[in-house]
Amino acid sequence: MKNLLLLGCLLFTALVFSQERFTLSGVVSEAATGETLIGVNVIIPSLQTGTITNEYGFYSITLPEGTYEVYYSNLGFTTVQKTIMLNENTVENVGMDEDTQQLDEVVIKADVEALNIRKPEMSVNRLTAGTIKKIPVVLGEKDVIKAITLLPGVTNAGEGASGFNVRGGAADQNLILLDEATLYNSSHLFGFFSVFNPDAIKDLTLYKGGIPARYGGRISSVLDIYQKDGNLKRFEANGGVGLVASRLLLEAPIKKDTASFLVGGRSSYAHLFLPLFDNDNIAYFYDLNTKISYNLNQNNKLFLSGYFGRDVFEIADSFSNNFGNATINLRWNHLFSDKLFSNLSLIYSDYYYGLELGFVEFDFDSGIQNFNLKYDLTNYVSDNLKLQYGFNGIYYKFNPGEINPTTPTSGINPFKLTQKYATENAVYADAEIEITDNLSVQAGLRVSTFARLGQDELNVYENNNPILYDEALDIYQKATPIDTVSFNRSEVLESFVNLEPRVAVAYQLNETSSLKASYNRTAQYIHLISNTTSPTPFDIYAPSGTFIEPQTANQVAFGYFKKFEAFSLEAETFYKKINNRLDYVDDADLIANNAVEQILLKGEARAYGLELLLRKTTGKLQGWIAYTLSKSEQRTPGRTPEEIGINSGQWYNTAWDKPHDISITAQYELNNKWSFGANAIYQTGRPSTFPTGQYEYNNLVIPVYEARNSSRLSAFHHVDVSATWTPKPNNPKRWKSEWVFSVYNIYNRKNAASLSFRENTDIGQNEAVRLSIFGIIPSITYNFKF
Repeated sequence: MKNLLLLGCLLFTALVFSQERFTLSGVVSEAATGETLIGVNVIIPSLQTGTITNEYGFYSITLPEGTYEVYYSNLGFTTVQKTIMLNENTVENVGMDEDTQQLDEVVIKADVEALNIRKPEMSVNRLTAGTIKKIPVVLGEKDVIKAITLLPGVTNAGEGASGFNVRGGAADQNLILLDEATLYNSSHLFGFFSVFNPDAIKDLTLYKGGIPARYGGRISSVLDIYQKDGNLKRFEANGGVGLVASRLLLEAPIKKDTASFLVGGRSSYAHLFLPLFDNDNIAYFYDLNTKISYNLNQNNKLFLSGYFGRDVFEIADSFSNNFGNATINLRWNHLFSDKLFSNLSLIYSDYYYGLELGFVEFDFDSGIQNFNLKYDLTNYVSDNLKLQYGFNGIYYKFNPGEINPTTPTSGINPFKLTQKYATENAVYADAEIEITDNLSVQAGLRVSTFARLGQDELNVYENNNPILYDEALDIYQKATPIDTVSFNRSEVLESFVNLEPRVAVAYQLNETSSLKASYNRTAQYIHLISNTTSPTPFDIYAPSGTFIEPQTANQVAFGYFKKFEAFSLEAETFYKKINNRLDYVDDADLIANNAVEQILLKGEARAYGLELLLRKTTGKLQGWIAYTLSKSEQRTPGRTPEEIGINSGQWYNTAWDKPHDISITAQYELNNKWSFGANAIYQTGRPSTFPTGQYEYNNLVIPVYEARNSSRLSAFHHVDVSATWTPKPNNPKRWKSEWVFSVYNIYNRKNAASLSFRENTDIGQNEAVRLSIFGIIPSITYNFKF
């Protein structure tokens, strides 16, 4: 009997492995518009396996021959069930309908959760445009950046501050991509708004760790945002009119089901009312999103997308500046087979900053440009092995600044800082492997190179040392160049090579929980030279080279993931170490500095913490609670035992260190006419440096400051609420509208943006003055769609 059983098992095993296998592939899109959908779960319950759609809605999975029930599931859409007889390679394109009432598909829900738990992906957060639009924000304008700062591990420098910080990293250490094009400034009006029009956004993914090998060039995070492709079925318009800004998005087919266009514009107009209050100042922004999509045939698609944005800020006739991003991207999707998907992109990105100072009669222009060629391939080898590989090459042109007189009588001579040039290249390979039913691994390697190219003028210093230390005064001083040399553009001044391994592992404990771990090494070759707490348009990007080495980071993370009922829990802990972190010396002059190497020292940074995220994604009440307990520090020791370094070489808090950060986000749908939203945010106060005393020298009062970032501003917190009223939710006409009423900072908390110190001449004593940006701000917005 034992022999018969053994023989039966062997025959069964041979039969299973001898079964022919075929590939099921296709594109999943929204049925009403033809818009491709990212991250759709494709589930085969009988085999307890599945896959998800990529950034272009494509999926592929290889299965044994047979007939299967296949479910296509995505949050906000009705689950699609297909019976598919798989006896040959099959293409199944699927259209999904938007779901106003979520169906309670218990079996499918469990399978989707199991698939996500098994996936070796951690430190990743995804938000849809629908989720972002439900979050109340300042002045009623929905905001991508404000939305991601509600996630664990993500903060910003406060109200009216641009950029964001991830896991204790600086704002310039985040790679921000819009349709694969790099953006160098993510904010309008110095942080009041983000540059992303929420109507044009389809999907965003934030990688805080476990960064796939296809991304590089930054050491803290990747924010990957994709615009809509445009409606392939019919003309559609949507927009909104608010108190300070309005927007309009148009999309329509050029040729139905084949080609489409999208164009969206947004502008603020509060400055138009300032003259009514005898105010000559001006502050406004505008931006434009465009895209053309063309399905050449079943295997080829073309996309041409672009973004253009500008900010204008003027103070009477004395000060004027404008700045912004411009990008354009031509992409070609090609399907070599049902298992091999490719994307070729040619990208141009430009960041410009212009400043005119009327009172001194000169203007200042600076910026950074790059051209990027990248080619990515995805090979769905089998149902348990997916390979991704490719390359990219970037050419940089840095314009640190150019000064020109605005009038012939200004007495100022034209002055141009030395332009710099560089190339950054990389090749990568990534593999996602399901080793067993419980163990999955994603492992990859990125090899990046950076070459600093020739420039017109390069300072030469004695002993190659651009910064000197005065032991008698305990201060750093600029070294005087002993020569200046020029190089041809084709010459390589300095080159760097970095190996960047990435690995993530997921082990499924049971059907509802798993343990995950990740490690990634990243390299960053361009640096934002700034001594402010958040990026400003006047900051300068500098490439690595003779005097500046690339930053590198190593990060490890461990996590526990649990799904239960309508909730999910994510708990992660991380540790990140950064080498070659630039630090500026005391009293550093960064503006129009043609030799920034004279004020910079090389240090290190570290960050570690615990992140918790509890989410509810079903039912009338949805939202999440995020908590982060973390520490972010940096240290710049002296280069020799005699030097004091920065802060006496001791660890000190970074400007964005916030040990406690908690946010609660909730949306409640009362009925089909009314829905409500609320945010509650609390953060530890931002580090700051305060004076501890003063002395007089030659009739001048000289302040004495404490160690850098030893004190903190008061805690930052506020609560925001919103209510959305849809007057005619079941209106059969195409015109649909809603009113959004919101209140930012409902209890009028005056959070400190900064704390300055001055002498009160009336009483003859020093005093501290707190600057607050916002109090309570009510707003109303009218949104429409037809």
